[in-house]
Amino acid sequence: MPWTLNSLDWNDMPMNRPALGAALLLSLSLLSGCAPLVVGGAVVGSALVATDRRTAGTQLEDQGIEVKAAARLREALGDRVNINVQAYNRVVLLSGETRNEADKAEAERVVAQVENVSRVHNELQVGFLSSLTSRANDVVLAGKIKATLIDSRALQSNAFTVVVERGEVYLMGRVTEREAHVASELIRGIPKVTKVVRLMELISEEELARRHPRTPTAEQSR
Repeated sequence: MPWTLNSLDWNDMPMNRPALGAALLLSLSLLSGCAPLVVGGAVVGSALVATDRRTAGTQLEDQGIEVKAAARLREALGDRVNINVQAYNRVVLLSGETRNEADKAEAERVVAQVENVSRVHNELQVGFLSSLTSRANDVVLAGKIKATLIDSRALQSNAFTVVVERGEVYLMGRVTEREAHVASELIRGIPKVTKVVRLMELISEEELARRHPRTPTAEQSR
C-alpha cells in the first residue's frame, strides 16, 4: 500500500494506506536489535523479504522515499490534495487527485527532488478529490486483485505492487513480459476494474531464472 499525505495524521488514516505506526515499529525494532522490514507500510517476515525481487537495501530505500515524499508533499501542498506515493526500485508512482494543474506539477517537482528517486510517474487526476466511499471501494478491489494474483500458479504474487485509484489499477514490479501479460489479463477480468496501467520494469526470462531462481516445492523435490 502506498504512503499518502493523510497517513501522516493519526486521526485520518484511510483503510488502504499504511499507518505511521509501521515506521515507528521499525524504529523501535532497530533499537531493540530485531528489525523487521517495513515494505509499503506493512511489516513483513524474512521469507517475503527474500522473495521480493528488490534487494533488502532497495526495499528499505523505497520505504524511505515514500515517507520523505509524503512529508514534503504535505508541507508543500497541505490537505488540499489527495496524493498517494508508491515507490518501487526508486521509481515513484503518484496517484490520487489535485484540484488544478499547478498543484499536479508542483507535486511532481517536489517528489523528483527526494533523495534516491530516479523517475516519477505522475498519474494524478485534476478535478474533485475522491470520496471516502470511492477509496473504500478501491481497498476492496485491491484485495480481490491481490487474491487473484496469489491464486495464479503462473505468477509469483509478491513480484507485483498493486495500486488502485477509482477502479484504475497500476502495476509495478520487476517482471517478465509473460508475467506482465498474465497479470494484466487476470486483472482485466475482475469486475469493477476500469483500466490496467503497466508501470513495470521488464526483465528477460533468463535474467529472472538467474537472479530469482524458484525454490522447488516439497512435491517437486520428490
